[in-house]
Amino acid sequence: MFDLLARILVFLAGALLVSVTVFSAVQTFVLPRSANDPVTRQVFIIIRRVFDLLNRRARTYEARDRIMALYAPFGVLALLPTWLMLVMLGYTAMFWATGVKSWYEAFKVSGSSLLTLGFAMADHFGQALLEYSEATIGLMLVALLIAYLPSMYSAFSRREAAVTLLEVRAGNPPSAVEMIKRYYRIHGLDRLGEQWQAWESWFAEVEESHTSLAALVFFRSPRADRSWVTATGAVLDGAALVLSVVDTPSDPRAQLCIRAGYLALRNIADFFRFPYPPDPRYPAQPISVSRAEFDAACAELAAQGVPLKEDRDQAWSDFAGWRVNYDLVLLALARLTMAPPSPWTGERVLEG
Repeated sequence: MFDLLARILVFLAGALLVSVTVFSAVQTFVLPRSANDPVTRQVFIIIRRVFDLLNRRARTYEARDRIMALYAPFGVLALLPTWLMLVMLGYTAMFWATGVKSWYEAFKVSGSSLLTLGFAMADHFGQALLEYSEATIGLMLVALLIAYLPSMYSAFSRREAAVTLLEVRAGNPPSAVEMIKRYYRIHGLDRLGEQWQAWESWFAEVEESHTSLAALVFFRSPRADRSWVTATGAVLDGAALVLSVVDTPSDPRAQLCIRAGYLALRNIADFFRFPYPPDPRYPAQPISVSRAEFDAACAELAAQGVPLKEDRDQAWSDFAGWRVNYDLVLLALARLTMAPPSPWTGERVLEG
């Protein structure tokens, strides 16, 4: 009686482990929405710790970037063997519970079924059903990974196209001030509206792809001095500066761009469980850009002939009021992704 009860409990535990593993794969590869799966999360955390140890020997940012460029690919590839191992352990328990003589024999039958090797076979109909189901799950997991990679790299390519184009308009590293100066010299400030509209769409796509395909957050740009995070900061700061201090008619496209940007950053931050105030207000919630940095940016713009508003105190208050919406989450994602140094993005402290 005790042996029967033990086998029933072991079978249920094995079935639960297999179910959790399949559910993890579905949440990671199939579910078209944000789902913070604990198995996937632990795999990436463990691999990140290994890469953090490797980074201790790096002396330059370029060396750290070369190391971290492999982090996301290794994390994605590690998911499949992790899931296969968990499925194999779950079915090992179920094979033992259904009468396989020893744990070693159960492990051999499970491994042979999962990898479709066929060197170990079951003894009766119930175990044959387990073999076929395990082989099916193994093939499905491999197929899901194969289908996942093209979608991920397609989203990556679209993201990086905009990041690369921004270098033409905002310099390298991207700077909000440089972007405004170049538009003033080349296109005219009235053409900035096209930029805000394009990046509003970009933010919407990044929010969807970087929560449903969360590994994309860690895929680094082809060049060490580029990053989707620093590009985001430059565009949002550019829109905030235009709305607050540049003496042009207020453009609702800039406001919508900022809103789309900070909503995207917040939703990605929610996925990684970063805390932030839901409705921040300046000066109750400080920002990391100082008044001195803001004044220096204004002086640089004025030196290039960009028309600025006279009330600089009000302009600073308006800028801080926009920046406070995305300041914390922007810097948190910059630290998470080890983004390259960039004006007003990176290792900063809160002003005030």
